[in-house]
Amino acid sequence: MSSADEKHVVPPDVEKDLPAPLVEAMRKGDVLEELLKHSHDADEAMKAFASHQGTIIEIDEATNKRLLRKIDWNLMPILCVVYGLNYLDKTTLSYASIMGIKKDIHLVGDNYQWLGSMFYFGYLAWEYPTNRLLQRLPLGKYSAFNIIMWGLVLSCFAAVNSFRGAVAVRFFLGVFEAAVTPGFALFTSQWYTKAEQGTRTGIWFSFNGFAQIFGGLVAYGIARGVRLHGSSIAPWKIVFLLTGLLTSCIGIIFLFVMPDNQMNARWLTKEERLLAIERIRVNQQGVGNKHWKMYQLKEALADPLTWAFVFYGLVSSIPNGGISNFFSQLIISFGFTPEQSLLYGTPGGAVEVVALILCGWLGDKYHNRLLVATSGLITAMLGMILIVALPLANSGGRLAGYYLTQASPTPFVALLSLISTNVAGYTKKTTVAALYLIGYCVGNIIGPQTFRPKDAPRYVPAEITIICCWGVCLVDMLFIYWYCKRQNAKKALVRGQPHYVKLENQEWLDLTDRENAEFVYTL
Repeated sequence: MSSADEKHVVPPDVEKDLPAPLVEAMRKGDVLEELLKHSHDADEAMKAFASHQGTIIEIDEATNKRLLRKIDWNLMPILCVVYGLNYLDKTTLSYASIMGIKKDIHLVGDNYQWLGSMFYFGYLAWEYPTNRLLQRLPLGKYSAFNIIMWGLVLSCFAAVNSFRGAVAVRFFLGVFEAAVTPGFALFTSQWYTKAEQGTRTGIWFSFNGFAQIFGGLVAYGIARGVRLHGSSIAPWKIVFLLTGLLTSCIGIIFLFVMPDNQMNARWLTKEERLLAIERIRVNQQGVGNKHWKMYQLKEALADPLTWAFVFYGLVSSIPNGGISNFFSQLIISFGFTPEQSLLYGTPGGAVEVVALILCGWLGDKYHNRLLVATSGLITAMLGMILIVALPLANSGGRLAGYYLTQASPTPFVALLSLISTNVAGYTKKTTVAALYLIGYCVGNIIGPQTFRPKDAPRYVPAEITIICCWGVCLVDMLFIYWYCKRQNAKKALVRGQPHYVKLENQEWLDLTDRENAEFVYTL
């Protein structure tokens, strides 16, 4: 074989991980032509640059920092508040469970467990359709619509007087909240560089913890106020009305504040809009593409990384589904009163906030979100072991164990940020995000069923199940770390081929992470 022939050989271990058309093009030396097939359907960012008639756009460090501060101040506060309400609205049922709802709407047997799961049936049913709509419709406006609607639905819980009515409200609550997490992941990927995404995702997700603190204090205040002064309506109804109407009001603000992308951000000048796009060129992902691409769907379904994400979303959510719906009752089982449980649950939110922000920052600082995030999982496992191992009389030690379990979301958030960072191609990204959250739904449906009434007050089988799930998740995290490192090594071989060509504006061609040899997976 001549040297001219040899330069078109693709190493076999690299070839099996690349799309077939791209492999064939590399063999012929026609990589340029193969990639250009996608340019007619490029990212929205390509259109912005195509209409720009000015000089070459360059960003110096001072301009980048100034622009980042402006983006942070305009986006992060509203993302944080809404995501906190997203968690609070799901967990109002836990507060209501010890404020009289079980008696008032005649819950018997495992009715409460099914109410906990029903939210995720709605979430599951609408997760994939809502991801398609997030791609197809204006991102900011569609997200705002869902926020307003879930607030109104939650308010309707105050009018429920039967199990069937509660089931309907919980189902539709799940339908409208299904857009929030994938939508926020898309916002993060379109506005921030890879090096910034882990910290920002950790910050807005950490408002789950702030919501737990806020919700616990509000529920405690309402319960205590009603006990001392009475009320014309049940205290649990006040909780639903307050959180639901507050959410809808914030949703209206979100509608006017949150842009769909950089091109219609009112708080950026025309020049700053182009700069905001240019600064994320390094992501190799663009800002969005409204066209559905079947080949990207197929690639997502055939990618082992997709199913490693989905597996983690499923298994890690079994503990989450149990703890988030039963934490008030779990604290009561430690020997505290229902009113005390509302107050004593709040420090768990502080643990979650610190764990998420710290791990997100350290992950970006040391360029290793995966291994840093496993520390939160190990901490949570230690906490649950304390709950299982300590005697019932040691209420303080078991309560401390519960607080440690609140570090468990750190790997879930790390993987959520890595879907933004490590999955390219807009159809592929929305597909992987949908599948990840479908796994999350299934796990959260299973979770409440592990807390069986007959196991009270210790719930030992549920607690052992949680420990086992987190152990399996730890192994899955290590696999994802190994797989991403392996793919990066293979891409380096592709870029080293003599005939390899990088296109101008290749970043805006809406290529998938596997198609684009310039794409480097973040660890």
